[in-house]
Amino acid sequence: MKYWLLKSEPDTFSITDLKARPRRTEHWDGVRNYQARNYIREMQKGDHAFFYHSSCAEPGVVGTVTVVSDPYPDFTAFDPHNPHYDPKSTPDHPRWFMVDVRHDKTFRNTVGLQQLKECRELTGFALLNRGNRLSIMPVTASQWRFINSLAGEGA
Repeated sequence: MKYWLLKSEPDTFSITDLKARPRRTEHWDGVRNYQARNYIREMQKGDHAFFYHSSCAEPGVVGTVTVVSDPYPDFTAFDPHNPHYDPKSTPDHPRWFMVDVRHDKTFRNTVGLQQLKECRELTGFALLNRGNRLSIMPVTASQWRFINSLAGEGA
């Protein structure tokens, strides 16, 4: 099992939106960065991820999700009416992939970006690297446990 961090802007898709979906499940689509795409291709059913709200008043980790599918082609890339359309991606030769995620828990309090930056235990955490704008990134098992402890949650 691996651990991940998935970033989303809450005015586009929030953890509350995910929780409101049928079966609290939705596909994680629209990734159009090759490194983030490569991370998606590494994901497996049963992996866990932090849900991170970005580009908002209080950016931070707001909860957790479970990956409930293996990666599969991102069908939004095939639809010319979709904002994530990519004419170079076809069903026979997909460039982009997605996974389905299920809401696990919403933290009572956001574990804010500033709080994360102040923790020596998170030295090397990909989210905190200067200039990192990836929407998907790996999390180590120790980082997973530590951030859950900051949220007051069990690992």
